[in-house]
Amino acid sequence: MNNISWTCKHTWRKSANNTKWCLIGCAVGDFGTIALLQDSGWPTLNIFALAMVNGIITSIILETFILMRQSIELNVAIKTALGMSLISMISMELAMNLVDYWLTGGAKFVLWVLPISLFFGFITPWPYNYWRLKKLGKACH
Repeated sequence: MNNISWTCKHTWRKSANNTKWCLIGCAVGDFGTIALLQDSGWPTLNIFALAMVNGIITSIILETFILMRQSIELNVAIKTALGMSLISMISMELAMNLVDYWLTGGAKFVLWVLPISLFFGFITPWPYNYWRLKKLGKACH
């Protein structure tokens, strides 16, 4: 990790854009699940686990759609979207859900929590996405 430059503005911008699209996809599935199940009587941990899975699924769907809009064939777009970093998505999901739990005491969809949760969901994987792009040349799109 030490043999890359952490000062490349171009890579920070590109990794921020990639992280943003991942965040949008993850947030839709994650927050949607929490909103639907918050009063269901399910245990908080179960809601968060399902929210994380749904967030990853919606992120993959969004990424596939974005790639197809760039004239990439469906099968290639799906393979690329499935090849996105699970480390990045899981860390993003975990950060958002921990913030939600810390601020609300459970799995609750509360509007004032969203910007805080999204902020931490973004900054948690962003340095990893920068490193991945800089060191491995791997990005979602």
